Amino acid sequence: MDAFTAGLLQRIRATESDLTRARAEGDDFLVEAQLGELDDLRRLAAEHGVEVHASTV
Repeated sequence: MDAFTAGLLQRIRATESDLTRARAEGDDFLVEAQLGELDDLRRLAAEHGVEVHASTV
């Protein structure tokens, strides 16, 4: 796995974790921000052929 792929997957995992935390805290603004970030990261992954496994988020 190259550095780009590893970094992208790490950012996705971190964003999923932040999203879970925001939901648990009831922070609707942060939930929306994290969902937008996650969409952007997943789109970037798709554009570069990086397979992202489905998460529970």
